Amino acid sequence: MQIKVDTVEEYINQIPEERKEVIQKLRKIISENLPEGFREEMSYGMIGYVVPHSLYPKGYHCTPKLPLPFINIASQKNFVALYHMNLYANQSLMDWFVSEYPKHSKAKLDIGKSCMRFKKLDQIPYQLIGELAQKITVEEWIKTYEEKFGIA
Repeated sequence: MQIKVDTVEEYINQIPEERKEVIQKLRKIISENLPEGFREEMSYGMIGYVVPHSLYPKGYHCTPKLPLPFINIASQKNFVALYHMNLYANQSLMDWFVSEYPKHSKAKLDIGKSCMRFKKLDQIPYQLIGELAQKITVEEWIKTYEEKFGIA
């Protein structure tokens, strides 16, 4: 469910009322914990945290005119989603997250390669998501991205 807007504020205004507080809380915890260099912007119809072209001119290999994505948050039809590209690229980080999750939430972890789906909005592990956001710098993400996705 993509919302066609230009700004994060417009996005938040368009989502269902019961999700606004959750999205704003996720946005705050991510923004407070991301290492310097990532930038918040609309990305793929979601709130995105990206490596701007000023730091990585190549952009995203699938669409080079777009900056390199890192984290996205979205209000989907039946859940709130958090996409974290480094979970997809880094198995040890995925293992860490999966092992830590039960310590922070009673809800069953619903996760794909890089997408976490939160259907129980009162069970989102905000503190754990903050820790996850801190785990990698822009420079480390670029290096991992290029190695894992064969970018030269």
